[in-house]
Amino acid sequence: MNTIDQTIALWADAERGCDARTTETLLTEDFQGIGPVGFQLSRDAWIGRLSSGDLRYDELSLNEVTIREHGDCALVIARLDVRGEARGHPLPTTRTTFSVVSVGGDWRIAGIQHSFIAGAPGSPVPGPR
Repeated sequence: MNTIDQTIALWADAERGCDARTTETLLTEDFQGIGPVGFQLSRDAWIGRLSSGDLRYDELSLNEVTIREHGDCALVIARLDVRGEARGHPLPTTRTTFSVVSVGGDWRIAGIQHSFIAGAPGSPVPGPR
């Protein structure tokens, strides 16, 4: 049995290392990922991006993490600070929401949504003036 904190920490380590095998164990079968510009990826596509060679992280950290648990599900909201590239484009810092569910006593990630933070590195949206 794992905790929500452990699941999110394992995800961050796996994402940082482009570790498709570990990521596969952390995602539900019906996982959906949504990128900062609205693209949607299935579980297989999300895992595939880790092993394609198109994604590279120089740095990845989760900050400002809050967890709101509701029975067998939880929302985890964090600031995802990154440096790296996807298909030759710089990765943006995002506010990221994880939908986490309990499956057989273990916490799994059912969804991830990244949203630009105005003014943050990589955001096309300028910060407040």
